[in-house]
Amino acid sequence: MLVKLIRNALGLVIVSADVLTRWSRIKRSPEAQQQVNQAAGHLTLYHFFACPFCTKTRRVIHKLNVPVEKRSATQGSVHRETLQNGGGKIQVPCLHIQHPNGQDEWMYESKAIISYLKKEFATP
Repeated sequence: MLVKLIRNALGLVIVSADVLTRWSRIKRSPEAQQQVNQAAGHLTLYHFFACPFCTKTRRVIHKLNVPVEKRSATQGSVHRETLQNGGGKIQVPCLHIQHPNGQDEWMYESKAIISYLKKEFATP
């Protein structure tokens, strides 16, 4: 019980620090942003609100100005079951990529997700 309380308090500190120190978003022309919006339409991030690795990933999503759908995978959530059934495990952050050919990819690990997002959406 005490550990859970401490973990939740630290999570709130991490999230608060993130919001207060967030970078500005990448600015694109309306046409370029529309292309990014369409390209990101097949991405979904499964996360926990106070997870430091999820916060790190959401921070990069914000900076890159990519509208990724975010789903909370907390205990009792329907999204948690989707994550378990689709990806095979409850681990966050997890980026679900629905490829145009119909294939699903479940990418775990914040470093891999951030690398993928930067490769796909960072401006040259």
